[in-house]
Amino acid sequence: MSTITDISQLDFDKKYTYKDYLTWKFKERVELIKGYLFRMSPAPTSEHQMISNKISTPITIFLSDTKCKLFYAPFDVRFYDQNDPTKAITNVVQPDISVICDPEKIDRRGCLGAPDLIVEILSPSTSEKDLTWKYDLYEESGVKEYWVVNPTEKNMMIYTLDHEGKYQPSRLFTRGDVISSLVLKGFSLNLSDVFEPFDWEAHEAIERTYNRV
Repeated sequence: MSTITDISQLDFDKKYTYKDYLTWKFKERVELIKGYLFRMSPAPTSEHQMISNKISTPITIFLSDTKCKLFYAPFDVRFYDQNDPTKAITNVVQPDISVICDPEKIDRRGCLGAPDLIVEILSPSTSEKDLTWKYDLYEESGVKEYWVVNPTEKNMMIYTLDHEGKYQPSRLFTRGDVISSLVLKGFSLNLSDVFEPFDWEAHEAIERTYNRV
C-alpha cells in the first residue's frame, strides 16, 4: 500500500479503513466516520481551548483517585464497523475530550473501543459532523455519555445512553446551571465557570502593545 503525502490524493467519496489511515503522512488532521473521510477544523480558537481547559481540568482532578483517565485531542479513538463480521476499523475520530475507565481499551495508538464519556466543543466547520455523524457513531458504538458544548450560544446538551442503546437528551443547560454526570458519579460542573465572559478587546489591546515592543 503506497504512502499518501497529500490529502488531494484521496477520494472523499470512497470508504477507507484504519489500515489506510496509518499510511497517510500529510499534515492536515482528518477523521474517518463509517469509512468516510472528514477534514478537521484548523487549529482551535482561543475560546475553544479555554472552554476545553475549563471542562477537562476539574474532570481530571475528580478522576485523580479512580482508574478512569482523561485524554484530549489530538488523541485517536477507534471504533469497529458494527456491521462488519471481520471487525474492520472504519472509524477514527479525535474527540475534544475523552474519558476512558477501562484500561484495556488504551494502547499506544490511542483508544480502541468506546470511551465512557466524550465531549465535543462545536465550531462552525464541525457542528454538522458533531451533531449528526458523530452522534450516530457514538450512540451505536456504546459511548455512555456524550456532551455537546456550544461556545457561541454558551450552552450544552448531555446525551445519555439508555438500556436500549439509544441516547436520551437532557434539557438545554446554560450559564448558571450546575451539571452532573451519570458516568462520573459525584462530579458536578458550574457552567458559569465554563462560559465565563472574556474581555477580548482588552486581550487584543495587550497583544497589540506586545507586538509593538
